[in-house]
Amino acid sequence: MQISARNQLQGIIREINEGPINSEITLEIAPEIMVTAQITTASVRRLQLAVGKVAYAIIKADSVMVGVD
Repeated sequence: MQISARNQLQGIIREINEGPINSEITLEIAPEIMVTAQITTASVRRLQLAVGKVAYAIIKADSVMVGVD
């Protein structure tokens, strides 16, 4: 995965709270340091996100996105 955003934090998905439209994804980026992002539930399913999977918090301006390889 190559993107222009420089603030990329690799982590392990520790929690997924799915809602009907949006979901909250919690990544552990270091021991006991969490980052939470809100993304669409459709994106959770499209990216096949699951607890225990490696993902990235990609921070650009005032928003946080989640990406996977």
